[in-house]
Amino acid sequence: MSSPASAQFVLTLSCPDVKGIVHAVSGLLYQAGCNIIDSQQFGDVLGEDATGLFFMRVHFEAPDHLADALTLEKLFGPMREQFRMDARVHALARRPRVLLMVSQHGHCLNDLLFRWKSGQLAIDIPAIVSNHPDFAALADSYGVPFHHLPLKAGSSAETKRAQERQIEALCDREQVDLLVLARYMQILSEDFCHFLAGRAINIHHSFLPSFKGAKPYFQAHQRGVKLIGATAHYVTADLDEGPIIEQDVERVDHTLSPEDYTATGRDVECVVLARAVRWHVEHRVLLNGRKTVVFR
Repeated sequence: MSSPASAQFVLTLSCPDVKGIVHAVSGLLYQAGCNIIDSQQFGDVLGEDATGLFFMRVHFEAPDHLADALTLEKLFGPMREQFRMDARVHALARRPRVLLMVSQHGHCLNDLLFRWKSGQLAIDIPAIVSNHPDFAALADSYGVPFHHLPLKAGSSAETKRAQERQIEALCDREQVDLLVLARYMQILSEDFCHFLAGRAINIHHSFLPSFKGAKPYFQAHQRGVKLIGATAHYVTADLDEGPIIEQDVERVDHTLSPEDYTATGRDVECVVLARAVRWHVEHRVLLNGRKTVVFR
């Protein structure tokens, strides 16, 4: 029988790939009286673009006297220095706090709210932010505070940055761990992207850089596209070019209308974004330069 979540933790680490890392980690946990439930590892050492880094995720139970993330962090101090390791301990008893942002397309927002409310996503949602008022009633139906922070078309960079600072203050006040752009259709400033580094996920259709602008699925229909996809990635200052977490596709054909293309695309977006959010909050995604390692 496994112990309660209060005694379960996930260790994630990355470091230069050398011999003995798995032995050292498992040995330290064993000596501390911990029980490893699941362990995954990957060495990025093959190919011209290999980073030479080693990645590991360990799900383990800790004895009562060590059942605290800060105590466990200190336990790995010497190992960090020995292997030049970026190691983090996450307590599974703590539910990540996720802020959702949306504009005028609510399919991803509605999907995430349902998954959260039905227990499929082990998160807390302290707030929803939008530059439009459209989904205030939806937020209210789930009992989530809704913050309407409007931006008019053609707003200046100063106006946009002032709105972003309000979101930053909200993130700090609500102790937000992850921000999800659930079809939030605004370009974020470089300063805001730096503030969110490693803790913001975006979703978009996979036609980019083709079919930019309005109604991309209608453009795809006009070109006879046969595969419709979506990409979830971390937000960076490089627009829509952050490290990819998840992608998927659905096949379409000539019998479908532009509206069918759109409906199919929105379904894929929902699934891909939900997977990315789940994997992130379960501490399964590790950054590897411009790409990611995802332990599923």
